[in-house]
Amino acid sequence: MAEIRKSNCHVLFEGAQGIMLDLNHGTYPYVTSSNTVTGSVLNGSGVSYKMIDFVLGITKAYSTRVGSGPFPTEFLNDEQDLQVHIGGKGKEVGTNTGRLRRCGWFDAVAVKQAVNVAGIDGIALTKLDILDELDEIKICIGYELDNQIIDYLPSSSVDQFRVKPIYETIKGWKSNTQSMKSWIDIPLQANKYVRRIEELIGVPVTLLSTSPKREDTICVHDPFLI
Repeated sequence: MAEIRKSNCHVLFEGAQGIMLDLNHGTYPYVTSSNTVTGSVLNGSGVSYKMIDFVLGITKAYSTRVGSGPFPTEFLNDEQDLQVHIGGKGKEVGTNTGRLRRCGWFDAVAVKQAVNVAGIDGIALTKLDILDELDEIKICIGYELDNQIIDYLPSSSVDQFRVKPIYETIKGWKSNTQSMKSWIDIPLQANKYVRRIEELIGVPVTLLSTSPKREDTICVHDPFLI
């Protein structure tokens, strides 16, 4: 690895599980069996922390979860039509389990917590096009717990189930963004949605995906050049 660094080559490490599934920092006990935070790269590969130049987090333009566990922004009761619409259009089926993913509004509180825990420098925001047809879109900007407003996900799983999301509503763009390849083509309201997410989670959107195809990814900032 030291020789690779000397030759100015780029090395990409990829994680397979979400930060909130981390054994120590996730929604325990509804987690995976290992650590998924950025520090695990160092243990698994043997590289020094000094060699990590940029940490890219990946998150959808809405929230999903497979299986049981706390999910504050999940579509429930009168929002089942949104579960069907987004789950269907987004093909939200677990890759390994084949189970339907639970869907919900973008949870800026949980994502910001993941950003802080993992030291994320920028995010790849995917599936923006799945929201194209919605009249309005909500973003969770905080939680209510025992009549108090909090800006973090509690460590206790009991409290994680009890928190109530506080939403901010943004007008939908009601136009097609699928397969767009340039930032200047993104509708104004979609632009506002992305920028608001950036404000809430504290890091920029580095990549913006508008379809399942690799070529439909808008590179806002090249992670290898930052």
